[in-house]
Amino acid sequence: MKIRKGISSDMPAVLALIKELAAFEKEPDAVVVTVDDLIRDGFSENPLFHCFVAEEDQESSEGNLSKEIIGIALYYYRYSTWKGKTIHLEDLIVREDKRGTGAGMALYSEVIRQGKRDDVRRIEWAVLDWNTPAINFYKKTGANVLTDWHVVQMDEQGIDAFLNSNT
Repeated sequence: MKIRKGISSDMPAVLALIKELAAFEKEPDAVVVTVDDLIRDGFSENPLFHCFVAEEDQESSEGNLSKEIIGIALYYYRYSTWKGKTIHLEDLIVREDKRGTGAGMALYSEVIRQGKRDDVRRIEWAVLDWNTPAINFYKKTGANVLTDWHVVQMDEQGIDAFLNSNT
């Protein structure tokens, strides 16, 4: 297995993993982002995100070797008024049949190394409260799982409703 920076031609595999995660998180129809969106947003002059991929050799029935992406870590930079530059790990995904291979830890470690290289003061992410294996994994690595904060989001309908009611 090799961990490397993602490239634009990886985005179909990245999107497939995003959709797998959405199904795992019980929202299989929530993904609206496309391969074109990922390429535009991740590989423009000012990319909105970065990603690492876990790649593994796969042997075909003819004996040919090819590379297959089995996991991703997608992150972006944020700014904290308390800490300065931070990294937000948006998603860490390993294909279900490849969990337990070390791919998740390898991707996680690479994001943390990236944070150290970039001299960030915090790396943050969200985890669902029912995802006990992930919570235990993060705690085991020394991460603090905050239970007194709530994630707040406003979807497209909420944005429109707010703007329409306040104009």
